Formats: sequence, structure tokens, C-alpha cells
Amino acid sequence: MVVCVAEKPSVGQYIAKVLGANTRHDGYFEGNGYQVTWTFGHLCALLDPNEYNDAWKAWNLSSLPMIPDRFGIKVTEDKGVQKQFGIIRNLIQQADEVINCGDAGQEGELIQRWVYQKAGCKCPVKRLWVSSLTEEAIAEGFRLLKDQSEYQRLYEAGLMRAIGDWLLGMNATRAYTLRYAQGYGKDRQVLSIGRVQTPTLALVVKRQAEIEHFVPKTYWELKTKYRDTLFSAQLPAEEDEYAITSAEYGQQLVDAIKDLPLTITSVSKKKGTEYAPRLFDLTSLQVECNKKFSFSADQTLKLIQSLYEKRITTYPRVDTTFLSEDIYPKVPATLNGIKDYFPQIAPLIGAKLPKSKKVFDNKKVTDHHAIIPTGQRPDNLTADERKVFDLVALRFIAAFYPDCEISTTTVLAKAGDIDFKVTGKEILKPGWREVFGKQQEESEDTEQKTLPTFTEGESGPHTPELQEKTTQPPKYYTEATLLRAMETAGKTVDNDELRDALKENGIGRPSTRAAIIEKLYQRKYIVLKGKSIHATEIGIDLIHKIISPLLKSAELTGLWEKKLREIERGEYTAQQFLAELKTMTTEVVREVKSNKAGMLCPVCRKGTIIRGNTRYGCSRWREGCTYAEPF
Repeated sequence: MVVCVAEKPSVGQYIAKVLGANTRHDGYFEGNGYQVTWTFGHLCALLDPNEYNDAWKAWNLSSLPMIPDRFGIKVTEDKGVQKQFGIIRNLIQQADEVINCGDAGQEGELIQRWVYQKAGCKCPVKRLWVSSLTEEAIAEGFRLLKDQSEYQRLYEAGLMRAIGDWLLGMNATRAYTLRYAQGYGKDRQVLSIGRVQTPTLALVVKRQAEIEHFVPKTYWELKTKYRDTLFSAQLPAEEDEYAITSAEYGQQLVDAIKDLPLTITSVSKKKGTEYAPRLFDLTSLQVECNKKFSFSADQTLKLIQSLYEKRITTYPRVDTTFLSEDIYPKVPATLNGIKDYFPQIAPLIGAKLPKSKKVFDNKKVTDHHAIIPTGQRPDNLTADERKVFDLVALRFIAAFYPDCEISTTTVLAKAGDIDFKVTGKEILKPGWREVFGKQQEESEDTEQKTLPTFTEGESGPHTPELQEKTTQPPKYYTEATLLRAMETAGKTVDNDELRDALKENGIGRPSTRAAIIEKLYQRKYIVLKGKSIHATEIGIDLIHKIISPLLKSAELTGLWEKKLREIERGEYTAQQFLAELKTMTTEVVREVKSNKAGMLCPVCRKGTIIRGNTRYGCSRWREGCTYAEPF
């Protein structure tokens, strides 16, 4: 008997239908030589500290760091989970072969492998790897099954991620809570610290501090209006980057040119091309949904996961915006399947579709391709699911429209000794813009303006004006901009190619970032005000207490993520990574143990320890606290 283990009941039902396993039993389907069962969520987890060592049950600084000689796993203590695991174990122990039909990613691989280990699996294991849940995709996946050993590095990367989260999370949370948390015993506030969660919080706290300490500066810009067109003065900037830093100087410039004609010195036109927006990966979809619909990252993930499980879109937890070349022959059928819902598809039916490297590139695709429609009819969707599907579908349709052709006009002028400039853009052929219509124009930040026809050498009267401006602080993170910051380890990058290069060092993975942000909300480290994310006093206090740069640096955490990806590719070993993890954990604990400043006073239990020239003391020494200790 061949036992198939799916990621959840609904997926198991699809697989059973394709395989002809139509007889329903408690916890599995059977038929045609197959038994199809399923997990749901994390059936297994790493052991708790006290399950390795009785001494680790109590929270005590002297017992840190907690580094097990060998990590173990257990079945989650939940009646439903225990029952389903028992069913899976019984099926696997009698199986001739097991097929891993879990979620086709790092986390899904880890979940399945742990279940097989605890179930005592001894038979051969094959891997099903699909990017959509349509019957065609599942059937093709079963024709192309691979041996589980080909995904060993994926499992090792997932295992190291889980162990890393355990080591740093358990040890750092205990160390900082014991040293710095308010309260005592059961009333002590737990300072939750995580490998990805804490540097993400640090990004928010840092941005908030920049805003709160921002000192605005006033500057002026010189403009002049000629033939109903506003030209900008091209003046050399001073050291502080602003050309006009006083109203008096600005007025002198206005007075110097107001009675002189403005002369057009150059008119240049340059034709160019604008390419269609890239297809969606998970992060870019979450960003777009937050901008357009104010959906949270978690809400978008749930919606696109639902569309995947309804077989309407492909696998969502991806970090590429490209398609593999083997998808190209399937595009006409995909478009044909949804043509009744999108009139924009009509011009593409029967036409030769372009195969652009900006869409199809095998080198940019690893395990999965970008999120696209499957070609199944998008019936019975909720209103929010339809919004997300429309975004995905329109991006896909636009990829096969012609490029947008534009003309950029640059006009240079002169009044007295001052140079002026204006630039305008004209859309010559809208191309892919027709797919989005007004929606695309409304989403763009830059104003589209077509200039009147200017002739080199013409001149005439103009109206100069001085516009007072004030420098603006950085903006609070929204979920969209925080996701981008996580993707690029805190760097602000608008260019798609540069962002691709930084993804390797991003913090977290596309599939986990939404959960990290949700966890920060749940722990009351951040709150949402409108669309802006604000750090709470608890969150700010936590970041200020953390002395280890490793725990709050987005760049350091990003380098760690890079090594996990290198494990997947076989460029780095799990053994090397584990050795580094243990060293990092030991160093984090050592730093906390050796620094008493900031911890609760052991004498009065009200003040905090402060550092003097030769000894520690209590912040309440003026109130009579006698604590003192040399260092």
C-alpha cells in the first residue's frame, strides 16, 4: 500500500480524488492501492527545555545557556493532533511506500519529516512537488515524483531555522526576563525575544525615534511660470543640500530676473519604453493589498492561501516574480479559462504571445514560480478573495500586452544667470496600461503631464515665485513598507533589480513575515494607528534593554537568513551553522550575565541598578537604598 500524507484535509481530498482513493475512513481516504491522509499545522515540535534537563524547568540565570547535546521532537499535546498522528503512524508502519505531499516549501518539508520520524517510518519515501492544486498539476506531479533524498538540504535548512529559533528565543527570552523584567515570580513580565521578531521591532523603534527627534528645516525653491508651465530653477545646492536657505536670498534672485525675459535654450525629446509591472511574489502582493485595500500582511496571506486551496491561483509562499519557461506553452489555456471574467484577455486569444525574459527566466526560479492564475474559473469567491484574485490576474494578463511607449520631453530655459528646467511625459502607445486603465494612473506617485510645444530660442515674460518648503521627517512604517524593509534587511530600495539582490539577506521568509508582524501586535510591542505602525512603550523599552547587536540588527539577522538559503543550495553545511548558533547563543547569554546595569535592584526591588565609576548602585540611593557592588 502507498501512503500519501498531505498538508491538510482539503488538499488530501483533492489528491485522493485524482488517485481514485474514494473510500472515506476516519482520518484518511483509501482506494486504487493508495491511502491518503493528512497533517494539520505543526503536529510535531522541538522538546521543551525541561524535557531535556530537569534543571531547565526553573528559570534561572545560572542554568543558561541551555544547549541540548541533541535536539529531540515530540507530538504536540492536543487531543485532535494526537488522534490524527496515531492514524498517520498506523498507516505508515504498514506502508510499502510513503509519498510526502506536504506544503512544497522549507516549513512544509520540516513538518512532514518530523511526522515520519516520530511515526517510525522505515519504508522508502518519495516527494510530490506541485505549484498548484488543479487535477492536471497533481496528476503531473505524481508522474514526476522524486526521491526524498533530493530534498534533504531543504529539510536541513528548515531544521536549522527551527533550532536557531529555539536556541536564541529560549535563552535570550529567559536571560533578559530574569535580568531586566519588572515584577517578581509569577508577576514578572516576560520579555519575549525572537531571532526575526526582535530585529523587526528594532526597525520600527528606530524609525519612530528618527521621527520624534526630527528637527525640521525651512528652505525655499525658486519657480517661474511661463506659458502656463511651471519651470524649476537649477541652482547649486549648499552643504545642507538646499540651494536657498533664506527668504532674503531667495527674494534677491526673484528681483534679479522678474523683469528679464525667459528664453528657451533647449528642447529635447526622448522616446522610451515602460515594461509591465512584474508578476507577484508573496511580499509584493502583500504590499499591494496593503496599499490598495488596507489588508494586513496576515489577511492577504490567508486570502491568497484560500485561493490556492480553491485551485484558483498557484502556490503563494514564493519569493520570485518570474515564471519558468515550461509555463509558456500553458499560458493560452490559462487565459482562455478566465476570459469570461476579464475583457482585457480578448485581444490575446489566438494571438502569438510574447515570451519576455522579464517574465520567463529559469535562472530566477528555484522551487516555485511567481503567483499566477491556474485557469480555473474564479467562481464562489468572497469579495476580498475576488479583490486579491483580480490583482493577480491583471498582472498576469498585462505581462502579454505590448510595452508602453512614452516620450519624455525636457525643456531648458534661462532668465538672467539662472537656469530653469521642466520635464514632461507623454504616453504614445499605452500598451499594457490598457489592462489597468485609470487604476494604474491613480496608483502612480508621479504626475503625468504633457507639455505645450516649445521652440528653442523663443522668449517672453514669466512670473517668478518663491515657494517656502519644510523638510519632512521619515514616515512611520505601514505594513507595506515594513514588509519591504524586512525583505531588504532595513534598506530603502525602490528598484526591482536591486531589491532582488537584497532578498537573499532579507529577514524572515515570505511565508513567515506576516506571522512575525502579527506576533508583535499580539505581544503589544507595536500598535496600528490608521495605517501607521507605532512602537509601544513596552516595545521601545525592550529594544533599549537589549545590549546584543545580534538580537536587534536587521543586517546581522539577514546574513543568518542568507546562510540558511546557502544550506538549501549545498553551499554551506548544517553542521557549520549549528556550531555558529551555539557560539552566538553563548555570547548573548554572557553579555547579559556580565552587565548588571538596568536590572531590578535586589535590595529594594523598586529601583534599577546603575553603573558608577567603580561599582554598581541603585537608582533609588537618594531614597536610602543601600545596594552597592564593585565590578
